[in-house]
Amino acid sequence: METREAPPAHLLVKIESFSLLGTCGIDEYETMEFVAGDYKCFNGKLIVMTKSVELLKHKQPNVFFEVNVIFNIFLYNQISGNYLSSPSEWGISKFISKKILSDPSNGYLVNDNIVFGAEVFVVKKDAIIECVSFNNINIHYKHDFKISDFSKLNERCFSEQFIAGGQKWKIILDPKGSGTGTDSHVSIFLNHLATSYWFSASINSWGWPACIELATINDPNKGFIVNDCCLLSMDIHVQAVANIIN
Repeated sequence: METREAPPAHLLVKIESFSLLGTCGIDEYETMEFVAGDYKCFNGKLIVMTKSVELLKHKQPNVFFEVNVIFNIFLYNQISGNYLSSPSEWGISKFISKKILSDPSNGYLVNDNIVFGAEVFVVKKDAIIECVSFNNINIHYKHDFKISDFSKLNERCFSEQFIAGGQKWKIILDPKGSGTGTDSHVSIFLNHLATSYWFSASINSWGWPACIELATINDPNKGFIVNDCCLLSMDIHVQAVANIIN
């Protein structure tokens, strides 16, 4: 048994004068028929009896495929506004005790009114089948990115496209920094063009927002900028490539 706030998706039935069920020759109440699942592959009725609550399944004619069904039977708590639910195999012989049900303070039977529900989900056998194979290639790539007129850069710049591991890449450099490196560092990232996301670098991050301090890279005595030219060399080590076949 579990409770939830959301009502059942397929059927709600309110029974007034519930105490008369089981008397005057009325032993059970059978709801209207409801349909769940594509192609109307499930037709059912909720049957409420004084001894049990059941789901009655009707098979559709000319249906030649097998379906898996997941369903729940519900009882509405009129005080809390929640639904008591339980999975079932077409019926529950002991859904709730009469003592608990008959006590108005529990919220299930109030002013002789009660609300039941049913929810049926048909699991179709059309799942996407995917096959993944890993190729251990273990190849090392190196790409150089030469940036001229470095002192004149005000916006991020991009390297030409290059291939590594059968994939397309570009190197991105922010001369004034980005993220945690804004206005204090040069930021460098490796961009995978096929899916447009930041690719994880060897330092286990999505790039280097604080790669090198601006004061350091612009110091002529450090040797990073020569004749206003910066040479960035990117090493990529591809250990394996996954091939996915649908």
